[in-house]
Amino acid sequence: MADDIAHLLNRITRHDKNALRALYNDASPKLMGILMRMLGNRPDAEDALQDVMIKIWNRAAAFDPEKGTGMGWICAITRNHALDRLRASRPARLRTASSGGYSGDDQDDPIARLPDPTPGAEETSLARAEMMRVVACIKELPEDRATAVQGAYLQGLSYQELAGRFEVPLNTMRTWLRRALISLRECLER
Repeated sequence: MADDIAHLLNRITRHDKNALRALYNDASPKLMGILMRMLGNRPDAEDALQDVMIKIWNRAAAFDPEKGTGMGWICAITRNHALDRLRASRPARLRTASSGGYSGDDQDDPIARLPDPTPGAEETSLARAEMMRVVACIKELPEDRATAVQGAYLQGLSYQELAGRFEVPLNTMRTWLRRALISLRECLER
């Protein structure tokens, strides 16, 4: 089947717990990557991932394969959940009358309460430096492991897809990725 995630979502609509477990195993690395980028810390991301999986369990019947892929649908749920958490955790920053036409008294306008998502110069510079460190650490991995990590965490490929692409057993691919992540963490901690 071209969309394994869609197939799992279909099974989840029938309350198949094994399908949810398989979905978690296949998709959690990508979803965790989204949550880490958006929320900025592991404990919040892990907590949010559990909430996302509950939402997927409860809303799987709403997935429409005519409108997109299963992975796209669960990534959208993940991003929306992260945005909701960010909005709930940050104090509202209201626009001033000169910048957006809203006064500080305009508490009822949800747009006025959204934080400005534009990163500042310092944030951009720090993010670029961190990205360069990650790229350098990925270059230290063997070529096949680096390509597998990029496929899993940047392209959203499932373990199954990667195992097929590299012609290795599924458990071997899981081991490759787990060991590669350990190596990356060690490299970034140096």
